[in-house]
Amino acid sequence: MFENVLGQAAAVQLSADIEAGILAPAMLFSGPRASGKGTAALELGRVISCEAAPEPPDADPAARAGRAPWGCQCAACSRHKLLIHPDILCLGPRPFSAEIAASAGAFLREASASQGAASTSSRTLFIRAIRKLLARFNPVLWEDEPKKGKTAIAPLVNSLEEDIDELDALPSGTPEHQEALSKLCAGMLKTAFKLEAEGLSETIPIDRIRRAAWWGRLAPAGKGKLLVIENADRMQEEARNSLLKLLEEPPARLTVALTTSRPGSLLPTILSRLRPYRFNARDATVEADIIRRVFRDSKESGISAYLDSFLPVSADTLDSLAAFFAASVALKAALLSKRRGRPILNEVVLLGKFTAPKAEAAGLGRPLGEAAAAAALVFEKADKFQVRSIFSRFLFCLLELVSLSQRNHEPDAAGEPFSFLPPVAYNEVWKKYTSWGETAVGSYRLSPVLVLEKLFTGLSRDMAEL
Repeated sequence: MFENVLGQAAAVQLSADIEAGILAPAMLFSGPRASGKGTAALELGRVISCEAAPEPPDADPAARAGRAPWGCQCAACSRHKLLIHPDILCLGPRPFSAEIAASAGAFLREASASQGAASTSSRTLFIRAIRKLLARFNPVLWEDEPKKGKTAIAPLVNSLEEDIDELDALPSGTPEHQEALSKLCAGMLKTAFKLEAEGLSETIPIDRIRRAAWWGRLAPAGKGKLLVIENADRMQEEARNSLLKLLEEPPARLTVALTTSRPGSLLPTILSRLRPYRFNARDATVEADIIRRVFRDSKESGISAYLDSFLPVSADTLDSLAAFFAASVALKAALLSKRRGRPILNEVVLLGKFTAPKAEAAGLGRPLGEAAAAAALVFEKADKFQVRSIFSRFLFCLLELVSLSQRNHEPDAAGEPFSFLPPVAYNEVWKKYTSWGETAVGSYRLSPVLVLEKLFTGLSRDMAEL
């Protein structure tokens, strides 16, 4: 068990706890992105349900040590590998597009190399990536969703389910099959990206936790149930209180696994009821090995960077667009300051000097002093932010550039470098607006281009008034 979670001591400890029969009813998997937290949580569900494994309390240690291997062919394990077992429920926001695109790439590469007949493992990898997204639209969780919301996403969910069935129906071993397979996967990617962008929220509302708690109290179809809440730190306040009630009185055959990269953001009362398992950042050698074994690719890269490389907008492009946007905001702030007869903030000068050359070097031209024009250029160059996670990454790049601009600058006219750190107020302006922007697009579904205009206007105005 947990053979598919590589390079993590937490997985070893989790296996030991299961073998010893001391698995906690609720646990917390914490660690950075792409450290294996989600994979371990899904594997835990398979281990709990495995029909070939002995029950821990009744089996001797030798029998427990070999329980639920990844190659188990029992009905429960087979369903868990395809993420269609009824005894696991997943909720919580996370980016899916990069993993789906990378898995599709691995699947198509192997199918092309074998003249249309991809291996079962690469096919399963792709299907699992799609179903991780589809799991967020389990009817159990969407029972209380307004009819308008369900009507909007149902066709996308149904389309992906039908496409998964069609993957197995295509005849293999011919050039025509390879062409049809490529076309089918491209359509699935487009549908998945749209479903993620239009159907997911950045936060976890109380109704999702209530529905999950109701589901957890129903009798399992097999040995036991697992509730997985990813990025649990994004629960709304009412949702946290509802989860606390579930943890205080957990159903007998329900196991709860929370994942987060920010454990300090969870309520102390929730943390006190969870057994912690820490997933650490893995070294470059291990990550390269994971990419080779999982995605059948020889690229030397970190897992996060590797996954993001499959998105339609590259990290370099986003960094350049963020530089252009920041330089344009700095230009507008300087113009406003001059118009009002106020001195231009030093931080604004540094930001413009640092970001404008980056934008011009990328071929984006000089900064623009108008919100609509600057926002429109970024919007178009970023493929209209059709992939949900790209807007969040763009905002992250903005904050990084703002921070770097204060540490990477030329000496002033007197030959002395600026020695001060950026004021707290200056940093807070950028944090406030980027946080609002992520919520506006991720939770309230506002148009990214309109949000960019409001960010531009608010940032330039506030920096001119500091």
